[in-house]
Amino acid sequence: MSWIQLKFDYQNPDTKDTESLSDFLMALGALAVTFLDAEDKPILEPKPGETPLWEHLIVLALFDANTETILLDKILANSEFSQYFGKNYQWEIIRDQDWERCWMDNFKPMQFGQQVWIVPSWHESPNPDAVNIKLDPGLAFGTGTHPTTSLCLKWLDGADLNGKTLIDYGCGSGILTLAALMLGANKVYAVDIDPQAIAATRENFKRNNISEERLVLGLPDQVNLPQADLLLANILAEPLRQLSESIANAVKSGGDLVLSGLLNEQANELSDIYSQWFEMQPVVNESDWARLSGKKR
Repeated sequence: MSWIQLKFDYQNPDTKDTESLSDFLMALGALAVTFLDAEDKPILEPKPGETPLWEHLIVLALFDANTETILLDKILANSEFSQYFGKNYQWEIIRDQDWERCWMDNFKPMQFGQQVWIVPSWHESPNPDAVNIKLDPGLAFGTGTHPTTSLCLKWLDGADLNGKTLIDYGCGSGILTLAALMLGANKVYAVDIDPQAIAATRENFKRNNISEERLVLGLPDQVNLPQADLLLANILAEPLRQLSESIANAVKSGGDLVLSGLLNEQANELSDIYSQWFEMQPVVNESDWARLSGKKR
């Protein structure tokens, strides 16, 4: 099976116009309309109620293969959105393929530090004696492919976790919780505001045959957090700002803090905030992302 795709540039979009454009394309018979960033500029942490848009979009509208494009060309040229088309749009044939197989082929085992491997469930472990975490990419954030997750896994790989109690604040897929327990932690309190993350963490525990006796899992208002030996928070800068005092209070004296989910330019500000309670270490970077760590006074 194949489809036909309409592709064009859209500069300086307005939210209302974008919604109208999407409705117009759907009315023409589009099966799906997608707006992509044309310049790879991240939009992070919009304010409540905001629907931010990139300054330069690529619009993709997917149509059935039997669509009469000549007829649509005439409609587009005479529509209220004709300024977006002109000579700057194109029709493309999109051929079907085994997307699941393609996706599986591209997700390989990955090593972090000396001991930790993230291994898709359909792969054999490259090093059977390593700390092998069986994980399938899913709806919850955290497969090791993102630099912020990678930075946290590398920190855990080099830490002495034997017998320690941890808090994984924003557990996502549970990848950091699993790594900590496999590296010797005694117990992890894992919380996330997304119910899908809670479900994903529980499923990944089953996949790795780890007893939930060593796990306390739930939404933040469902879990009574202790003072822990280590708190990991791989979330975004704004909640790390807002929750700084609560996060600091959840770490015992002499305990460790690891924060990620930060862009490089956000790291120094967050380090200054947490230096009220922690002896902060130098920022560690990977690509455009940063990791902070410190020890509680």
